[in-house]
Amino acid sequence: MSIPVITISREYGSGGRAIGEKLAKELGIPFYNKELILMAAKESGLSEEYIKKAEQQKSTSFLYGLYMGAQQLPMNDQIFLIQSKIIREIAEKGPCVIVGRCADYVLRERKDLLSVFIHAPLSFRAQRAQKVYEKTASNIEDFVKKKDKKRAAFYNYFSQNKWGDARHYHLAISSVYGVDFAVEVLKHAAEAFPGGEGQ
Repeated sequence: MSIPVITISREYGSGGRAIGEKLAKELGIPFYNKELILMAAKESGLSEEYIKKAEQQKSTSFLYGLYMGAQQLPMNDQIFLIQSKIIREIAEKGPCVIVGRCADYVLRERKDLLSVFIHAPLSFRAQRAQKVYEKTASNIEDFVKKKDKKRAAFYNYFSQNKWGDARHYHLAISSVYGVDFAVEVLKHAAEAFPGGEGQ
């Protein structure tokens, strides 16, 4: 048995990043989140700020661009392809935890993939957004909903799956019982993972 590559998709405010980071530390494997922005910036020559802003936005011509050729792809789509290439490369190096960026879909052909979706009730996530992220908005729940809508639009656009649909993930976990509980569940799942190595 070997530790799989773990991808984490998450609702905004659910603590998915914190869970992924702690899980990677517990398992002794690399963690990738914002690091992917830096790696994509180095590969593309674009600024980190530009990539950060562009990576959560979809364009309207991805399939058309693929048909016409990579040089004609909109910049957002080019960034997605660059990050997808990086995600595949780091997965080839061995077990790791990757947060967001459609990593579960990008790596869907791998046999050593454990894909996870972290969710929680809206009220819980709104409170956490205020407390942990120190977000302030006239209506914090609407703010959280808008963040989720952007993530869903990005994921649904670049993949053939539906963001948050439990059927497309190996595990869907509510974070209402805390980061530590979720990490313990995922650590056990990773250590008991039955899949083989590589693709």
